[in-house]
Amino acid sequence: MRELGIGLIGTGFMGRAHALAFNNARAVFELPVRLKLAALADADTERAQRCATAWGFAQAHGDWQALINDPNVDVVAITTPNHLHYPMAMAAIAAGKSVYCEKPLAVSLEQADAMRRAASAAGVVTRVGYNYQHNPMIGLARELIAKGDLGDIISFQGEFSEDFMADPASPWSWRCEVEHAGGALADLGSHLLSMARYLVGDVVSVCADTQTVHGQRPAVHSSKAMKSIAVDDQVHALLRFANGARGTVSSSWLKHGYKNHLSFEISGTQGTLAFDQERLNELRLCRAGQDGFQRLLAGPALPGYAAFSPAAGHQLGYNELKTLEVQELIMAVAGQGANGTDFEAAWEVERLATAIRQAAREERWVNVNAA
Repeated sequence: MRELGIGLIGTGFMGRAHALAFNNARAVFELPVRLKLAALADADTERAQRCATAWGFAQAHGDWQALINDPNVDVVAITTPNHLHYPMAMAAIAAGKSVYCEKPLAVSLEQADAMRRAASAAGVVTRVGYNYQHNPMIGLARELIAKGDLGDIISFQGEFSEDFMADPASPWSWRCEVEHAGGALADLGSHLLSMARYLVGDVVSVCADTQTVHGQRPAVHSSKAMKSIAVDDQVHALLRFANGARGTVSSSWLKHGYKNHLSFEISGTQGTLAFDQERLNELRLCRAGQDGFQRLLAGPALPGYAAFSPAAGHQLGYNELKTLEVQELIMAVAGQGANGTDFEAAWEVERLATAIRQAAREERWVNVNAA
């Protein structure tokens, strides 16, 4: 069996999630290749070595370029702050290696365009970490829509809100830097935009409003020194889909009480379905003529679920969704699958986000294709 070497850049929350997912994928699925956790890189050399040992990677690097140059690495997983996605991905593509990059793809549409073009020219497999779409319940929602159970789709109402920046005394971080991140729209809203496209289809035009609620934050925790904030704290947008449906999306990292509120309702001429990531093993469905909603629970009849549990109601979690995403990545690298969000699809999300920012800035409807 062919061996596939995995290289991981970054050791934060997402680095650990990727490491867990690669380890879990080896244990849960019968993969067509043998995974080898070949190398891990972090700018902190001591942390790189410590995490490599704890997570099962054979080699530690204090320089990400050394990981990309490592002949034992075939797939480069990028879990760094957003502004590093572009140089790391471009270097990996130039080295002929597959790339698994966290979202959003880049900090500008120009970077995202260059990344997808380079990947296409090199013929390498790429995937981007829109892991919520790998939920078996989202697969069921897409199946119901495709089968026509909701009739013609007429509306999408979506929200992704959390409260981790709700306290104005929360300190500045790289997420607050325009050149490094992109605000609530990039951090949270990109997931929602990707979900809307995945379930309903292309968006052709947008109108939007963005707001920076807290214009300053402490430079560091409990500091009296303040740093100015220019990124959006919240965004609201109207969408017009190519199939004629209309939509709304909103995203905020200031909304008290919400921890992972990626939610949507999709309505058609024959029904409505609703989902909330905070109850990720459930889907609510109402068909025309019903009194209220039916609750659909995740179970082993849904693709992917049975790999983790043979019984319904036992629940999947965030790390299982990441494992399902890694499985589809590995299948694609092995030439046995095409599921998942590649750089081309992720560029479409970035183009949509760019149109939303332009619409908010210019206070008008914007054609997505012209953004």
